[in-house]
Amino acid sequence: MPDHTDADPRFNEFILIQAQNAGLFLGQIPNPSNGEKSVNLRAARSVIDSLEMLASKTAGNLTSSEAKLLETALTNLKPIYENLRAESTEAE
Repeated sequence: MPDHTDADPRFNEFILIQAQNAGLFLGQIPNPSNGEKSVNLRAARSVIDSLEMLASKTAGNLTSSEAKLLETALTNLKPIYENLRAESTEAE
């Protein structure tokens, strides 16, 4: 049985990269290639869904710091997505 007491730095890096991608898709981070912010709700939803699935599938198998990082990423990203989705629906 694997030891879950030691955090794997690759997991944290993966979560941070995915959160950064979602931030890019949510217009929170400028695109590094052109410096512009743009919104892609479909891509953002895909990343958030993947993080939610990862949280579900890894429940009980993460260190407390890994679980906190994943929870924080989702807690920060989901309201931004919901607000942008609501704004885009209102504009239609």
